[in-house]
Amino acid sequence: MPHSAPTPWRTVILSPHFDDAVLSLAGLLPGLPAPVAIVTVHGGAPPAGTPISWWDSVCGFSSAAEAQQSRRAEDAEACARLGVEQVVLDHPDNPYAEDGALTGLDAFLRTLAPGTRVLAPLGSSQSDHLTVRRHAMRLLAELGEPLPWVYADLPYTGHLPEWHTDTACAALAENPVVGPAYQGLLRDYRAGIQQRLTLTDEQWTAKRMAVQCYGSQLAALAVGHGRFLARTGPLSTELIWSLVPRTRVDAPC
Repeated sequence: MPHSAPTPWRTVILSPHFDDAVLSLAGLLPGLPAPVAIVTVHGGAPPAGTPISWWDSVCGFSSAAEAQQSRRAEDAEACARLGVEQVVLDHPDNPYAEDGALTGLDAFLRTLAPGTRVLAPLGSSQSDHLTVRRHAMRLLAELGEPLPWVYADLPYTGHLPEWHTDTACAALAENPVVGPAYQGLLRDYRAGIQQRLTLTDEQWTAKRMAVQCYGSQLAALAVGHGRFLARTGPLSTELIWSLVPRTRVDAPC
């Protein structure tokens, strides 16, 4: 989607793929400054004739093009249900990317009105997520804009046994599986909890209905994430951090 003028959004959520923002933030979305856009970074069409990826095949698709078109439609439905705008950048998903460059993300971020609040994924256990966050942080710093808020990408971080407790951040700082991205962030920044939400039954119902819009991926996600849609599972607590650069004085040991 091309952009040539400052956009009206007050909040922009960078979603690496067609479900990450909703899986991670559907409960907190109503409390973010509106209007809100969910921007899928790896939303572009794969090159013609590209063989289907393993993931898309497991999800039941016959071709890479069918997977992209179906997921874009699922995302549109979820965004409409949540009352946010859908924006899709033209980077193909990584299995179909030719060079991995995120030039479209650069161009998009440059169009945002000054002071737009940007949210980026932490990057736990997912290299695409980590790349998007680092890319956004670099460019926003270059533009003199505030650092993005960083959201816990679910269901990954939500598998911590302590996830639904006040010790979640401390546990993440020690966990060798889902913690490395957070631990790397802490080397350069102090991360404070900006917003944290354990969803009420009403909020959970709204989130579950939005998540179920991404029906093509739910069965495959369950293979790696078990009962991730359980009421008290990893999706039922959401977390956003704000960042402050560390100085030499307060750098961690």
